[in-house]
Amino acid sequence: MAMARVSITPYRDGPLIVRGPFVLEDQDGEPIEAGRETIALCRCGKSRMRPFCDGSHKIVRFRAPSSAEAGREPGSAAA
Repeated sequence: MAMARVSITPYRDGPLIVRGPFVLEDQDGEPIEAGRETIALCRCGKSRMRPFCDGSHKIVRFRAPSSAEAGREPGSAAA
């Protein structure tokens, strides 16, 4: 039997789409109830439903690629 896996897909100029059997927790380890197996997480910081996306990225014209940004190494912190 294959293990279920989680996939996280960054959408260009939009949210992170999380699909699969995930656990969402706040910084203190308290669960955040998602209520489904596919969710959209805010990347623009303007959602009124954070950490979930409410489409505000369109209004604020948020821009971000769907792939890793050039010149960035995975795991490196931004200054």
